[in-house]
Amino acid sequence: MEEKYGGDVLAGPGGGSGGLGPVDVPSARLTKYIVLLCVTKFLKAVGLFESYDLLKVVHIVQFIFILKLGTAFFMVLFQKPFSSGKSITKRQWIKIFKHAVAGCIISLLWFFGLTLCGPLRTLLLFEHSDIVVISLLSVLFTSSGGGPAKTRGAAFFIIAVICLLLFDNDDLMAKMAEHPEGHHDSALTHMLYTAIAFLGVADHKGGVLLLVLALCCKVGFHTASRKLSIDVGGTKRLQALSQIVSVLLLCPWVIVLSVTAESKVESWFSLIMPFTTVIFFVMILDFYVDSICSVKMEVSKCARYGSFPIFISALLFGNFWTHPITDQLRAINKAAHQESTEHVLSGGVVVSAIFFILSANILSSPSKRGQKGTLIGYSPEGTPLYNFMGDAFQHSSQSIPRFIKESLKQILEENDSRQIFYFLCLNLLFTFVELFYGVLTNSLGLISDGFHMLFDCSALVMGLFAALMSRWKATRIFSYGYGRIEILSGFINGLFLVVIAFFVFMESVARLIDPPELDTHMLTLQKIEGLISYRDPHFWRHSASIVAGTIHIQVTSDVLEQRIVQQVTGILKDAGVNNLTIQVEKEAYFQHMSGLSTGFHDVLAMTKQMESMKYYKDGTYIM
Repeated sequence: MEEKYGGDVLAGPGGGSGGLGPVDVPSARLTKYIVLLCVTKFLKAVGLFESYDLLKVVHIVQFIFILKLGTAFFMVLFQKPFSSGKSITKRQWIKIFKHAVAGCIISLLWFFGLTLCGPLRTLLLFEHSDIVVISLLSVLFTSSGGGPAKTRGAAFFIIAVICLLLFDNDDLMAKMAEHPEGHHDSALTHMLYTAIAFLGVADHKGGVLLLVLALCCKVGFHTASRKLSIDVGGTKRLQALSQIVSVLLLCPWVIVLSVTAESKVESWFSLIMPFTTVIFFVMILDFYVDSICSVKMEVSKCARYGSFPIFISALLFGNFWTHPITDQLRAINKAAHQESTEHVLSGGVVVSAIFFILSANILSSPSKRGQKGTLIGYSPEGTPLYNFMGDAFQHSSQSIPRFIKESLKQILEENDSRQIFYFLCLNLLFTFVELFYGVLTNSLGLISDGFHMLFDCSALVMGLFAALMSRWKATRIFSYGYGRIEILSGFINGLFLVVIAFFVFMESVARLIDPPELDTHMLTLQKIEGLISYRDPHFWRHSASIVAGTIHIQVTSDVLEQRIVQQVTGILKDAGVNNLTIQVEKEAYFQHMSGLSTGFHDVLAMTKQMESMKYYKDGTYIM
């Protein structure tokens, strides 16, 4: 039997008198799982900061090997992968081997990015749920990205990464860290440093790019592993078997490193507790709690509730992280008076964390429709209009980029509006140049004229969109159409001109009362009429009070030389040059020099010939 009503017509459990709807788990039952998830993310942040301290003295391959070994030990005890479940076939073992290799590569990228960026930036970049990254990629590379809200979330994510790349002032790390082309612990680290140096960016910025790559690889790795986990008998059994294979893969490499490389660790016994903390917090606890919460809650809720505490914990630990073992680890192979190399907490990181929190919250939200509709009226065509609670606005509204794109398309369709648009772009270019120069030189004339041009541009923009709106069809509310919107836009433009004229007048009166000091350094070349350029400037100091100089200036042929010399002398005297020699060069001067060029070259050849002859000290010529 077909459904008579859609899901949007039926009210939810709390939205009507006995209406049908989806059965939701009461929030009280989910509270303990949410608290458990938040505590787990907090402890994972602790473990990652501990990992950063351990990686200062432990080689990255040895570090990953110990983590895989400890994880395999605990998961074999918990899961018993060899005794429980069906037997593994040869083809499945090959797939598990590939799974282990990919897992080792991702772990290598992850922890090497940790050494470059520090734990704070690593948590902000790498600890995103798969659903967040998949939503981001669907917005960027597919047409059905989920609406304007998902687009905003993707924009926030990109802005957060850009903040880490451009506005993260990690100067302390850059100044104190060793140069990447210096001594490296192994060929692996040398290869990774060389790859980052090839990009032409700093180490921590290269680490940002590396972590973004590792995040995408992690999401693809998890997506590709789903079918294998079903074939093997579950995700937990697959992880246990994969960790065992990873240990076997890394064991020969670790043995070679132990024999050939010099170890920075004085006592491995003192690192048992830190490694146990990292293994339990980062690898074991986080994996099992995520599995439980994903079953008890929706994946979107699990991602949304898990991202906020780990990002906040990262910011707190980034500012207040101190640990008794930290000083002990930093003191190894370092002088007692030497300062430690740390990644500082900058404003760019804080802004980036805010944008990451917003993007994770938006991208992890489910794109579902509202469940209760209210009749609010009728459309001009007579179709009933309903207001659906929830995400209805998100589905019915049009995003700002799409609105701008469609508006530009309509503007460029007609010849008149297209020419106005091109003139607007050119006018905006000159406007910002004039405003920049006016602010640079503190010139009220340039600033006021720049704002005048800016409001001219705003008038053009308003006129263009008024012309677009005037083409809209008449509706029930505006039954005569939008033809008078052009008159309204002209009135608003007039108000803008009145406002800017008032402010320019007030600033002019203030400058008449208290004249400011103008910086004419940038306007020096513009002040001299007829000056084309200058060459061969030479200035030197004869004494503490005498500065001499010579300069060649090129001028147009119709100017008076004495006036040019007087103006240039005045400008350079203001700069402190007392004795000055100026050579004024016009076009006639260059024509005269070109006419003498033949004789000049003859004299130069004769001079070189005389210098090539050899004489005795008494003047006798040698043939």
